[in-house]
Amino acid sequence: MSEENKAVLRRFYDEFFNSGNLDVADEIIGPDCPLYFGSMFMGTGPEAFKQTRAMMHGGFPDLHLTIEEMVAEGEKVAERLSARGTHEGEFMGVAPTGKRIEWQGQAFFHFSEGKVLECRGMPDMLGLLQQIGAVPAPEQTEEASPT
Repeated sequence: MSEENKAVLRRFYDEFFNSGNLDVADEIIGPDCPLYFGSMFMGTGPEAFKQTRAMMHGGFPDLHLTIEEMVAEGEKVAERLSARGTHEGEFMGVAPTGKRIEWQGQAFFHFSEGKVLECRGMPDMLGLLQQIGAVPAPEQTEEASPT
């Protein structure tokens, strides 16, 4: 089952996330599947994945996810991803900067009968927000003045 689940996820990223075929989420994501980004609950079922994709592509219309590594055992799949895109739309209240960005993430999926029952992602949101200037990077912070 592990290889079949890995193939399902490759299709999910290629067809749904990168190419925009939203119907793929209805085929692959279970109706009660929770989606988490770290501790943030993003919603349940295919609609949560569609809304998350819309949010990400709204800020980064050319966003492309690449699976860098994938490990599967039984009904569980873990992966390391890279994401690349250009900040051409508002994202989390930050006006477009035109900057090319790249960040990493990990995701863990639980499957049953070829459908995703749970997804827990951990994108590097701090790195992303630093790249678009929403959060200062460590080298950009002011040193504390002596007291």
